[in-house]
Amino acid sequence: MLKKISDMGINSDHLYMAGFASIGMTFISWAASRGKKGDSKSQSDRWGLFVGEWTPTFFALGVALKLEEGDRSPLKR
Repeated sequence: MLKKISDMGINSDHLYMAGFASIGMTFISWAASRGKKGDSKSQSDRWGLFVGEWTPTFFALGVALKLEEGDRSPLKR
């Protein structure tokens, strides 16, 4: 799977940026849901948590891809 991601042109830095972007998106989705009339606080919290779950996934994939990139580094050969 990591080779497929790498072949698509995605590197570990892209996944780290996606992780940080998802932190911001978590706050934005929570705040936008809080601003809607009729939505309860628990619904807003669920939206924030849903998007918040993406962050560790992006960071974990970034670390795995970084390790994969290190194994293919010409300096290590």
